[in-house]
Amino acid sequence: MTIAHYGRIWFSSARYCVARMMMFRGDFLVWALVELFWMSVNLLMVAVIYTHTDTVAGWNKYQMTLLVGTSMLIQRLLMGFFWSSIFEMGRNIRSGHFDFFLAQPGNVMFMATTRKIDPDSLVNSFVALAVVIYSARELGLHPGPLDIALYGLMIFCGLVIHYSMLVLSISLAFWITSAQGIEGSYFTLSEFSRLPRQAFHGAMRVIFVWALPVVIVSNAPAQTLLHGFDLPTAVWLVGIAIGWFAVTVFVFNRGLRRYASASS
Repeated sequence: MTIAHYGRIWFSSARYCVARMMMFRGDFLVWALVELFWMSVNLLMVAVIYTHTDTVAGWNKYQMTLLVGTSMLIQRLLMGFFWSSIFEMGRNIRSGHFDFFLAQPGNVMFMATTRKIDPDSLVNSFVALAVVIYSARELGLHPGPLDIALYGLMIFCGLVIHYSMLVLSISLAFWITSAQGIEGSYFTLSEFSRLPRQAFHGAMRVIFVWALPVVIVSNAPAQTLLHGFDLPTAVWLVGIAIGWFAVTVFVFNRGLRRYASASS
């Protein structure tokens, strides 16, 4: 199948999700406001912290705001495009409804993880982007087209890493009875993405910067806007994105064979 074919499948699913949203506008508005409130709390926390200090790990107020905005942008995109589908996949595997995706005209992993979108999260991704733009203006930054393109590339790599980590975790449902608790664990883990890389030392740095790169995925694009392009960091981010995605595809396909043999 061609990329255009997958694009048509995705757009059909997206149109259905938008049509469903229009049927339940109140639900959409409530969840959009809940996410907006959560984002506001994070920004308010930054403002409160910087009333008592000028820098945190060498980052001033607006640098930290830019970092938090970048982290929120990646999370809103993840939740908007993939979140519902990925966590529904775990329930479908346990219930046997995953057979529906085996009969779909395309790659099973693609079909199972992109079937639904959350418009409320996608709308709030523009709010997160506005936070990034506001912070950049307050810092007097004037990124050129290349800097913006590199920032976008690193945001994409961060999205791939988060997507891979979630799919890899949910794929455990092929082997274990339940993968419950992963959603809460992810939110706990994602809290570290809003902290500067320089704040981590020793074992914490190894775990959250290198082994589980939840810190680097937000720090790398933010530092690109703040300090310019850093080739080693960019190569590392692209490399770990490819690595995590490759491992996820391998584990998912192994689990898929197990599921198929069990259902037969």
